[in-house]
Amino acid sequence: MIISAAVAGVAVLAFQAPASAAVPPSSSTAANTLSLRAGLTLALPGTWRVYGGGDQIRVVTGACAKPKSHYFEPRCRSFWVMGAQALKTGGEGFQPYNPNQGPFYPAVDVAPCATNPSLGQVLGKAAAVGHRAVGAGHRAHYRVWTGRCVRNDNGEQKSTFSQREWYLPKERILVVDQWNTPGLSTVLKNATWSSPSR
Repeated sequence: MIISAAVAGVAVLAFQAPASAAVPPSSSTAANTLSLRAGLTLALPGTWRVYGGGDQIRVVTGACAKPKSHYFEPRCRSFWVMGAQALKTGGEGFQPYNPNQGPFYPAVDVAPCATNPSLGQVLGKAAAVGHRAVGAGHRAHYRVWTGRCVRNDNGEQKSTFSQREWYLPKERILVVDQWNTPGLSTVLKNATWSSPSR
């Protein structure tokens, strides 16, 4: 069943399941609608599942051990949609998020690597900087941050990843993707905007 909820100024459509059960993927490829703050609406593939609400929404796009867990939870193919409250402490060391100063990294220590929880992640410099369309008439600050998965004991690099971010400063919406999610760029480019209901 699909339910609608409004939390902290964000309207969210999410799947409802018993607390002890994960939501199974839909056998249909029909789109689900995710409505966010400022009238932003995303048409998601039918197999993607939405968890959370308010300023921290996780969209699970594949295998995920703990879909209701916090940001940086490893082994969960997903991306995040963050709002104003999450951005207040979204920079490294819990500083305010600023795409010109660094990636979304609300931590003071080494977070687990997305693909392997026994490794830590280290985010480096932006490998790509620019703007991308998020629906008609809206351009997001776009960054791709170079990430490395390293051993915690000696810092030896075991693998790499990219953290992609789309930031809409006026609307205070940030999309964070560490999995290079297929189709996400298209979903954002094809987003629709309407005036939020009052």
